[in-house]
Amino acid sequence: MSLRMILRILGLLLMLFSLTLLPPILISLLYADGVWSSFLIAMVITVATGGLLYWPNRNARKELRTRDGFLIAALFWTVLGLFGALPLMLDGAQALSPTDAVFESFSGLTTTGATVITGIDFLPEGIRYYRQQLQWLGGMGIVVLAVAILPTLGIGGMQLYRTEIPGPLKDSKLTPRITETAKALWYIYATLTLTCFAAYWLAGMNWFDALGHSFSTVAIGGFSTYDTSIGHFDSAMIEMICILFMIISAMSYSLHFAAWREKRLSQYLADPEARFLLLFLLGLTVITVLSLWLTGTYTDILGLRHGLFEAVSVATTAGFGVADFSVWPGALPFLLFVAAFVGGCSGSTGGGIKVIRIILILKQGMREVLRLIHPNAVIAVKIGKVSVPDSIAQAVWGFFSVYVLLFFLMLIGVMATGLDQVTAWSAVAATINNLGPGLGEVASHYGDMPDAAKWILVVAMLLGRLEIFTVLVLFTPAFWRR
Repeated sequence: MSLRMILRILGLLLMLFSLTLLPPILISLLYADGVWSSFLIAMVITVATGGLLYWPNRNARKELRTRDGFLIAALFWTVLGLFGALPLMLDGAQALSPTDAVFESFSGLTTTGATVITGIDFLPEGIRYYRQQLQWLGGMGIVVLAVAILPTLGIGGMQLYRTEIPGPLKDSKLTPRITETAKALWYIYATLTLTCFAAYWLAGMNWFDALGHSFSTVAIGGFSTYDTSIGHFDSAMIEMICILFMIISAMSYSLHFAAWREKRLSQYLADPEARFLLLFLLGLTVITVLSLWLTGTYTDILGLRHGLFEAVSVATTAGFGVADFSVWPGALPFLLFVAAFVGGCSGSTGGGIKVIRIILILKQGMREVLRLIHPNAVIAVKIGKVSVPDSIAQAVWGFFSVYVLLFFLMLIGVMATGLDQVTAWSAVAATINNLGPGLGEVASHYGDMPDAAKWILVVAMLLGRLEIFTVLVLFTPAFWRR
């Protein structure tokens, strides 16, 4: 393992991250909100630390190995999450505690969208913008990690599904080829963001809100510049735009790349993972809307508007809100919350277990049922027309088993801090799935939770965002052996 090379890369990342503090400084100066100095101090600390890591190791240029990739992937979010908390801790009278600042920063960068802040409407514009930017940067980092880097380590969701993925995304290695892939992904991500910004602006948002919400929508983050989220605007047009871009962003960016390269929208309907996502969202929406109408929660078109929006927002793990779904009748809040476990497609900015894993688990379950009827039959699990190797099937079950085990361990830990079962369960689920809003005491914000619970949830966000194994492998003795 090349420690000097890793420190060099982390130093470069920190110096690069320090540049992202320039836009909040400009926004702060533009609105004269008085917090520009907090960002400037954070920028100086970040660039100085990055320089101290980079300069002594500037000549370390070895080829990265798989183990280096694991460590860099885990440290990437950990280090940036910690330094991303600095402006929130330095914000004068409104400064957050270190625990709350780290929670908010990790929630932004992992695109979770859980917040400890109330009164967002009255925060300085520099801070309101910065929270949105954190999600946008995290979303792009996730796409590059999931599509370009994790497959080379053998643990990304894209390992499970490469049937129609275009050339640069197949069997890629940590070479300039990944640079080309990442550049193409950046173009797609930036184009979607600009298109979403223009749509929001034309629909009636001012430029500040349109930019902030385009950042968090394309990143499937859920942060808003208002406490009442998208519901603040009370606009059916804005809600429809948000729904459209949440669905687009929940699909694989490799699929967007293929559709762009081939100039064919039929790529989306031909993709089994995208088809499953669309049908799943359609079914969930029908159940939600009918339940709201039949229970008399809504008796007009508002039932369709709110039911459709919340179903898509929660299932894609965006977490935007136009209504408080946690107080809806019957099992509907629980149903919507469980839908978030499915999440987005592999290689998307969505969280959750990922659609492709759910498909494989369902298909394997059906195969075992058929084997009971035909014990000697050789039954292949197929995604589209491609047979899935048993090694991948085992990897899926391994991931799911570890996911469930960690979920319950963190649930017990959060309950041990004194929270009730509903609040603890939903808080862990919302953070490990990168959803954001929960049920019970965390339906609106996480500010009242004990500090110990917040740190557990920070770990849950990181585990969920990095596909669990990326972090866990660092705690095995074999990883550190020469």
